[in-house]
Amino acid sequence: MLATSNVAIQFGAKPLFEQVTVKFSDGNRYGLIGANGSGKSTLMKILGSDLEASAGDVMLQAGMRLGKLNQNQFGYEDERVLDVVMRGHMELWAAIKERDAIYANPDATDDEYMKAAELEGKVAEYGGYDAEARAASILIDAGIEESRHNGPMREVPPGLKLRVLLAQALFSRPDVLLLDEPTNNLDINSIRWLEGALNNYDATMVIISHDRHFLNQVCTHIADLDFQQLKIYPGNYDDFMLASVQARERVESANAKAKDRISDLQEFVRRFSANASKARQATSRKKQLEKIKIEEIRPSSRQNPFIRFEQGRKLYRSAVTVEKLSFSYPKSDEKVLHNLSFEIEAGERIAIIGPNGVGKTTLMRCLAGELRPTAGRISWVENAQTGYMPQDPQAEFETKMDLFSWMSQYTGKADDDQLIRATLGRLLFSGDETKKSVKVLSGGEKGRMIYGKLMLTKPNVLLMDEPTNHMDMETIESLQIALEKYVGTLVFVSHDREFVGGLATRIMELKPGGGISDFKGTYDEYLKGQGIDP
Repeated sequence: MLATSNVAIQFGAKPLFEQVTVKFSDGNRYGLIGANGSGKSTLMKILGSDLEASAGDVMLQAGMRLGKLNQNQFGYEDERVLDVVMRGHMELWAAIKERDAIYANPDATDDEYMKAAELEGKVAEYGGYDAEARAASILIDAGIEESRHNGPMREVPPGLKLRVLLAQALFSRPDVLLLDEPTNNLDINSIRWLEGALNNYDATMVIISHDRHFLNQVCTHIADLDFQQLKIYPGNYDDFMLASVQARERVESANAKAKDRISDLQEFVRRFSANASKARQATSRKKQLEKIKIEEIRPSSRQNPFIRFEQGRKLYRSAVTVEKLSFSYPKSDEKVLHNLSFEIEAGERIAIIGPNGVGKTTLMRCLAGELRPTAGRISWVENAQTGYMPQDPQAEFETKMDLFSWMSQYTGKADDDQLIRATLGRLLFSGDETKKSVKVLSGGEKGRMIYGKLMLTKPNVLLMDEPTNHMDMETIESLQIALEKYVGTLVFVSHDREFVGGLATRIMELKPGGGISDFKGTYDEYLKGQGIDP
């Protein structure tokens, strides 16, 4: 059991959240959700003792062990994979390292050898003598081949590094597990594996994620951080959405009835308070008025941007033809893409999926004209106007411009202040915010600015590489609605299965070695064709 009592955190004058009292227990898996900036990661750091609260207490039940998923997938590149896993038991790892340092020192004193003997006892107490065997077993269960166990982390493919770090978190057999954005940088198949691994592990978990499908598959409860407070709802994310809407409707309905009752009582008091025969009744009505309470409905920290994409010119048949496309990066003999041929029809919505490192972003950059193919060709039709959202848009925000000036580049008109302000407002940038430098924007804010650029330029082909990265639930939902309504051609890369499943009419899966599997149909239909339960 992990619990908090009146926990608060304050940066500057305004508290991020306050009076958070909650209990995480009984092997439940809690999805910690909330708008960007609401304090989810801050609360997770407080729960994991990585940050001290401004007020309140955090309590871990005596004898219980806490495990945390390390966020830095590239933080152990020169270390042996087995050692990275064993680091998950901090006390054991510290004892092993100190003991080994003494044995490796030819000038060690008798006192140091006595210390080594004490450390041997600690290593034995923590199960250190079968530690490597346990670490290897967890790695094999995680799909990491034995041939990689004694090699350095840098040789582990990017898509598997998270599995090693999850093995690290599980190695100490934690009773409580904290997972902050565990699906970040994972491909769709790896996320499916992670769901199974977490569902099969018996521990109380607190999980931050913006992946709605993941939360639905894994979570037994939702912990909603809003109004600067935390509230627990039983069930998965869909259950939470239904329950929270119903709860708000109940309060609004009760308030409406209370206001009508107040109006009736006030009218009675006004009419009869001066009437001697009705004075007692008027006094009684006044007392009833004092007892009626209107429950406060506080404005949510959640905000949905308004996103709509239009196409300036309509495409009627084909959008692009790709013939025998190959690509290799300079000074590399390995072909990232090899002999790809396909045609995209106008109006199709194509999801490009595949393992990390297989070339999805490379293909998108080739389609967008950022990379020149090593061989083959890409032929866009004459009227095609592409709009590209890169996976990392940082290069577009190196300028010293403010938000208003940056967005004004894409109106096509010299003076259209009203259109620019309206677009920024729809994307939740208003007032003085429009005057701040684009350099200080967060990842999610930069993404919304790219949406605005695409709204203003009105392309008839959208190329979007991980467009939901860094976004909160509300923005992802708004983006999905916008793309459902978009009548142009859409080609996108995403690891969000709710997003892929709701949009794609065609699935193109890139294979290791540069090949492609092309399926015309929805993502659920594609999975069923692969013998996988959606």
